[in-house]
Amino acid sequence: MIKLNCDMGESFGIWKMGEDDLIMPYINMANLACGFHSSDSTTMNKSVELAVKHNVTIGAHPSYQDLVGFGRRSIACTEEEISAIILYQIGALSSFCKVHNTNISYVKPHGALYNDMMKDENIFKSILRAIASFDKTIKLMILSTPDYERFENIASFYDIELLYEVFADRNYNDDGSLVSRTQTNAVVHNEEDVISRVKILSKDGYIKSINGKKLPIKADTICVHGDGENALSFIKALKKVL
Repeated sequence: MIKLNCDMGESFGIWKMGEDDLIMPYINMANLACGFHSSDSTTMNKSVELAVKHNVTIGAHPSYQDLVGFGRRSIACTEEEISAIILYQIGALSSFCKVHNTNISYVKPHGALYNDMMKDENIFKSILRAIASFDKTIKLMILSTPDYERFENIASFYDIELLYEVFADRNYNDDGSLVSRTQTNAVVHNEEDVISRVKILSKDGYIKSINGKKLPIKADTICVHGDGENALSFIKALKKVL
């Protein structure tokens, strides 16, 4: 079964992001911010507590250390630094999970770090190395592309299992990458379009690129961004479809 995941716990201090209380009951997996692109200790604690309440699987959502840019700017880091920031953030979230008698099931890098991981094999390996050193039962969520076997072969070297993610509300380039958020057509806003592409993915195993090219991809989970204008409505509709 394809599961629904959502980026959550991204409020920071008095600044509120998303509708976590309303969305959490409808999803299967929550990607919780760990303080580097957003969130704070109180938000992290409340987010874990909310996920446990609704029996939602918890994933760490680490990023570059970029609060001002919401983690959407690439930062030049060494491989050692990449591994360290991953360990730092999953360690922080893990402490709140321990308090609430739960655990981190997977890691999904956020924003620029997610995109850089898919482009740069050394960054991908650095993230895998950090997860493997912490807990090899934790999975790594990556963007599902037609070239998935290459990533699978690398991950197997570290004994880390991958989760393949598809974005219901983002447009794709012909090579399987996401259309950049700098482009006006990066995000799909029409609910009927989102539902249609998820139905096709579930039935036929492909998603169409921005130019209409069929992209055959594996799908373990579908992401809807919790900060989207129509996030709650999209998620309720997709829950019925899936």
